[in-house]
Amino acid sequence: MMKIQTIILTGKVVRLEPLSESHVPDLTISGQDESIWQYMLYNTIHTEQQMRSWVLDLLDRQTKGTDLPFTVIHLDSGRAIGATRYLNIRPQDRALEIGGTWYAVEFQRTAVNTECKYLLLKHAFEGLKCIRVQFKTDLRNERSQRALERIGAVKEGILRSHIITPDGFIRDSVFYSVLASEWPVVKARLEEKLQKK
Repeated sequence: MMKIQTIILTGKVVRLEPLSESHVPDLTISGQDESIWQYMLYNTIHTEQQMRSWVLDLLDRQTKGTDLPFTVIHLDSGRAIGATRYLNIRPQDRALEIGGTWYAVEFQRTAVNTECKYLLLKHAFEGLKCIRVQFKTDLRNERSQRALERIGAVKEGILRSHIITPDGFIRDSVFYSVLASEWPVVKARLEEKLQKK
């Protein structure tokens, strides 16, 4: 059985640490660009109060055992530059999802996302002994789909009319996964990418 508990995961560029209210001021600054929230399943977050509500919601989900949220700390600056999490945690199936990921615009298309995915996948497969890690993204979010394909995640299909977003849009979701048997190849690919960055 998977034992889900808070943990700090540290790489060369970022540290993933348990999300807390102390991160709210930095996250509010990092989340100011509207484009960050375009495909997210929550409303645009502009104010510190909105960010605090979002953090408290995730901490409530953590208490219920469905999610394990992380703040992404940029090591060079020491700033909280975004967030990511395990969600849809299913210990009985040794499975979970990685998602809810966002970064300040200046850190998009950098080593940050590659290293975050590497740290989360490594802990899921090697620490938690998962047999399946899944990802889902909005069908319209082609950049996210390309990023998942680049790391070696397998596209499984599209769930049509899957989610109604906060603005009322009926969203199709694309699902991807990495299985434990595929992890060694994905791991090598990620490590190679990180060496180049």
